[in-house]
Amino acid sequence: MHSRKSGSVILSSTRQSRASVSSLSKGRATSVYNVPTRSTRISVASSSYGGGRGSSSGGFYSAGYSSGMLGPLNINEKQTMQNLNDRLATYLDKVRILEKSNNQLEAQIREFYEKRTHTDRKDLGAYWKTIADLRAQINNASLANARVLLQIDNAKLAADDFKTKYESELAIRRGVEMDIQGLRKVLDELTISRSDLESQIEAVKEETIYTKKNHEEELKSLRNQIRGTVTVDVDARPGVDMIKVLAEMREKYEQMAAKNQKDAEAWYKEQCANLQQTVVTNTEIVQTEKTQLTEQRRKLQQLEIELQTLLSVKMSLEESLQEVEDRYAMELHRLQGILNKLEEELMHIHADADLKSQEYSQLLDDKTRLEIEIATYRRLLQGEDVRYNTDIKTETVQDTSVVTTKKVVTITKTIVDGQVVESHEEVKVD
Repeated sequence: MHSRKSGSVILSSTRQSRASVSSLSKGRATSVYNVPTRSTRISVASSSYGGGRGSSSGGFYSAGYSSGMLGPLNINEKQTMQNLNDRLATYLDKVRILEKSNNQLEAQIREFYEKRTHTDRKDLGAYWKTIADLRAQINNASLANARVLLQIDNAKLAADDFKTKYESELAIRRGVEMDIQGLRKVLDELTISRSDLESQIEAVKEETIYTKKNHEEELKSLRNQIRGTVTVDVDARPGVDMIKVLAEMREKYEQMAAKNQKDAEAWYKEQCANLQQTVVTNTEIVQTEKTQLTEQRRKLQQLEIELQTLLSVKMSLEESLQEVEDRYAMELHRLQGILNKLEEELMHIHADADLKSQEYSQLLDDKTRLEIEIATYRRLLQGEDVRYNTDIKTETVQDTSVVTTKKVVTITKTIVDGQVVESHEEVKVD
C-alpha cells in the first residue's frame, strides 16, 4: 500500500512538473510578442504491465511496483524514492518561484512596451500632422505653380491673339486711310466742280444783270428819243408803234432772261443732283469696295496661311529632292566611274583591234604584193617562153629585129573579212 501511494505521488508530481515547464517555456516565448501567459497542463498516463513506470520532466525517473505483484520493496529503494520525491518537490518549488518571477517580468515588459508604444504614438501623430501639413503646402504650391504656368500660357496665347488682331486692324486702318485719301481726292474734285458751277452761275447772273441794265438803258434812250421828236402828221402809211415794239422787246428779253435763269437753275439743280447721286454712288462704291477689301484681306490671310503651308511642303519636298539628287548624283558618279572604266577598256580593245587590223592589213598587203610578184614572175616566165619561140622563128626567117613591148597590168581585188571575194586583172600593152 505504501508503494502505491508513493507511486501515485510521483505521477502527480510529474504532471505538475510538465505543466510548469510548459507554462514557463510558453511564457518566455510569448512575452516578447506581448501575448498573455496561459498555463497549460498536460496529463501523462502511465501504463502498468504487472508493475508501474512513470517518467518525470527534468531528467528524473521513478518507478513503483505493486506489492501484490513483486512483493515488498527493500529499504534502499524506499530511500531512493524518498530522495527523488524530495528533489522533485524542491524542483517544483523552484519552478513556482521562476513562474512568479517570469510573470512579474512579463508584466514589467508589457507595461514598458505599453508606455513606449503610447509615447511613440503621440510623437508620431505630431510628426504625421506636420508631414500632412507640409504635403498640403507642397500640393498647394504645385497647384499654384500649375495655375501660374497656365496663366502664363494663356497670357502668351492672348498676346499672340492680340498681336494678330492688331496687325489685322492695322492693315484695315491703313486700307481705310488709303480709301479716305482717295475719297478726299474725289471730294476735292467735286468741290472744284462745284466751284466751277458756282462761278458759271455767278457769270450767268452777272450776264443777266448786265443784259437787264443794257435793256433798261436802251429803253431810256428810246424814251428820250420819243420825247424829243416832233409830231408831224403825214398822210402816209401808219408808222411803227415803238412803245409796243419796245414792250414786245422788253417782254421778249424778260422771257429770255427768265428762261435763261430757269435753265441755269435747272442746270444747277441737275448738276447738284448729279453730284449728290455721284457722291451717293461713290459712297456705296466705297462701302462695297471696303467690304470687298475686307473680304480680299481675309482671303489674303487664308492664302498666306496656305502659302506658308505650301512653302513648308515645298521646303520638305526640296529637301527630299535634294536627298534624291544627292543619292542619284552619287549613283551617277559611281556609274560614271564604271562607264569611264568600260570606256578605257573599250579604248584598249579598239587600240588592240586597230593594231590587229593594221597587222592584218599589212599581212594582206604582203599577200597581195606576193601574189602580184608571183603573177609577174609567171608572166615574165611566159614572156620569156614567147620571146624564145620568137627568136627561133626569127632565126628561121633570118630576120633580126628588136621589138620593145610595154605592159601595164592593173589588178583589182575585192577583200571582205580578210578574204579575196573578187579579183579582176586588166592588161594594157603599148
